[in-house]
Amino acid sequence: MPVQPGAPFQATLGDLVHDLGGELLGPPDQPVTRIAPLDAADPGCISFLANPKYRGQLQSTQAGCVIVSPAVREDAVARGGAAIVADDPYLYFARLSQWWAKRVRPRAAPRIHPSAVMDPSATLGVDVDIGPLAVIEAGAVIGDGVIIGPHCVVGARARIGAGTRLAARVTIGFDCVIGERGILHSGVVIGADGFGFAPVQGRWEKIEQLGAVRIGDDVELGANTCVDRGALGDTILEEGVKLDNLVQIAHNVKVGAHTAMAGCVGVAGSTTIGKHCTVGGSGMILGHLTLADHVHVSAGTLISRSIHKPGQYTGIFPSDDNASWEKNAATLRQLHSLRERLRALERSNS
Repeated sequence: MPVQPGAPFQATLGDLVHDLGGELLGPPDQPVTRIAPLDAADPGCISFLANPKYRGQLQSTQAGCVIVSPAVREDAVARGGAAIVADDPYLYFARLSQWWAKRVRPRAAPRIHPSAVMDPSATLGVDVDIGPLAVIEAGAVIGDGVIIGPHCVVGARARIGAGTRLAARVTIGFDCVIGERGILHSGVVIGADGFGFAPVQGRWEKIEQLGAVRIGDDVELGANTCVDRGALGDTILEEGVKLDNLVQIAHNVKVGAHTAMAGCVGVAGSTTIGKHCTVGGSGMILGHLTLADHVHVSAGTLISRSIHKPGQYTGIFPSDDNASWEKNAATLRQLHSLRERLRALERSNS
């Protein structure tokens, strides 16, 4: 049962295993009041061990219960205290966090706040919640169970799938489509104009962006992330895509299913990124490129050419003290001439 706001929440290990599975080593009636990391847990907490480098903390943690893999089972038994053995402790933790959130963050009864402005031609499903000062424009279609936070704007003819949640101050542009069960955090903008201008006599002539944005099911977008509408066709995020805060997706980009990008990534226009890819924080991908499925780009890397084979790709110049870095940078500038001199020497010796 959900708890009242501000009230402490307590579950038992038996409750968790009944709903989430796993093998319980310990008393099923043992209470749990909090989820915590190994080094900050107390006897009322449940924690987890997923990364082998933290294995040393298993014996010193004060957690009342630890989620472990079968490979660590004997260590868990030796430490004493309870344990839940799961094939994938990190996945178990993820599902535990969802289970916990449903109970400590119960949803209020759906309502349309009296300060919200909704065009009469908009269509609302059942159990829709619209917060204060939100705006729903003409022809918009809002699916069942959608939550629209305060100060959100849903543009004309936009469509939002069932179960999707918009946090405060999210803007969905006209004609854009959001799938089911999505989460859009505060400040997200979907369907702003793409950056398109034609140079003419020293000035810029705007190219109207006539496409839209189409986003699949189960997509989560972090705070202040922007996905621009297409110039002619649509910008597309397929199902299961996860974008962190401050990510920029330019016009006519296509991001394949279950691809994830960390904070401050930028993807330039008309690039196609495959399925199950990852891009580390501040990675940059230039426009009109293609990345194959299962391409993994390291943090801070600039991708300037298409990548047609799966794998890990890195292009980072290591930091150093400034004087050393300047010397190395100066050497790098000479690489082309050094290469030509080496070729000339090879030719003269052949």
